[in-house]
Amino acid sequence: MRILLVEDQIQMVRMLRQGLEEEGFAVDTALDGEEGDVKARTTPYDVIILDQMLPKVDGLTLLKRWREAGITTHVMMFTAKGETADKVAGLDSGADDYLSKANFSFDELCARLRALVRRGHQKKDPVIRVHDLVIDTAARSVARGGKKINLTPREYALLEFLAFHAGSVVTRTMIWDHLYDEYDENTSNVVDVYIRYLRNKVDKGHEMPLILTKWGEGYMLRGNDDLPDEQATAAKADKLKKK
Repeated sequence: MRILLVEDQIQMVRMLRQGLEEEGFAVDTALDGEEGDVKARTTPYDVIILDQMLPKVDGLTLLKRWREAGITTHVMMFTAKGETADKVAGLDSGADDYLSKANFSFDELCARLRALVRRGHQKKDPVIRVHDLVIDTAARSVARGGKKINLTPREYALLEFLAFHAGSVVTRTMIWDHLYDEYDENTSNVVDVYIRYLRNKVDKGHEMPLILTKWGEGYMLRGNDDLPDEQATAAKADKLKKK
């Protein structure tokens, strides 16, 4: 998923960006409030990590502007200010979560980000089940038919995005906007290449393919209600027998 990190401490930016990318997030950065404002208004981020004390425009002012403008992207305040009053101010200004920089745990930060991403897709359960495919978004693990599938961070991010939209078509533009950051080179077939990698790992050896191509539209992970005709008929017959 794509994250915007608005933070003016360069060492912190480098450390967080490297760690988050290793966890499979695509990360854009902004070193001051003005740059953060422009990026937040022009890119569909899944989560924004926002420092409260920023040059040019402070975090609370930015957050209020975004909410007044109808920007609903989930925002995590990430700041050195850890007093209760500061947390209250951040949450009352429209923040979805608040994490203090003082002795913070990187694992906790990632867990909170994953929770915000799930919330953005109306998913409370961290485990997504699509037919015999099981995706644990907390453990970032994948299995099909009970057999574990090893994916690279980019492959996992693509499969998770498809799973969040299971049963619906996602365009190449949607995939690019949510899984690649501002530093990635947008080549014409990069999404198609990763779809092929996923198919080789998720669908190969299975009778029913789950990753579908919708020509002229994009790609889709087959939804639980989207069965081939013969399987749908068999499923209905099975239900009748049980009655």
